[in-house]
Amino acid sequence: MEEKRPMPHFRNSGHPLTKGDRIYAHIMLAAMMALWLPLAGCERDAPPPEPDAIDVSGEAYSNDFHLTDHNGKTVRLSDFRGKIVALFFGFTQCPDVCPTTLAAFAEVYRDLGSDADRVQVLFVTIDPERDTQQLLAEYVPAFNARFIGLRGTPEETRRVADMYKVSYQKIPTGGDSYTLDHTAYVFIFDRAGHLRFKVPHGQPPAALTRLIRELESDT
Repeated sequence: MEEKRPMPHFRNSGHPLTKGDRIYAHIMLAAMMALWLPLAGCERDAPPPEPDAIDVSGEAYSNDFHLTDHNGKTVRLSDFRGKIVALFFGFTQCPDVCPTTLAAFAEVYRDLGSDADRVQVLFVTIDPERDTQQLLAEYVPAFNARFIGLRGTPEETRRVADMYKVSYQKIPTGGDSYTLDHTAYVFIFDRAGHLRFKVPHGQPPAALTRLIRELESDT
């Protein structure tokens, strides 16, 4: 019944980032996390919040695709069987939704400790024209070195996005500049490679950690 909820979309004011802009953004992220972590620690004794996740276990979604990672290697989703996978579609010039989602999963990794080795975060760019392999290699691991950025041709990207009913479109912002309006779910796969949950943007890290822990015990 929850599937009838509107798909969350976010419009971002995208302007080309210089290398200095990206470095500044990473510094600001680090500062934000430095403030966030002590606050998160104050809530350790409280029970983790219930995750707002949509169970899609019985629905027809693809369980495999192939794209190129930020190191130039062709990888398949099935390469990560045996791990819980968190799949997210976004772009590096996104100022809010994408970096906050990646930052939340960086906190999840910290919460999981050594168990984080059994979880893989995959970030698929929906902007392959601007998000080069080099840019993904700078951007994605800045949140956590184990995160993997993926890209393909515009046609490959659209095909993979369609597999998960992810929509996106360019929004002109003047001249040759544009931003992207896009679906912002995180797709959670179990260790057998089956899509189990769609998670809306904005979930607290503790709720994401709880969802992963529950999925680990269930598979």
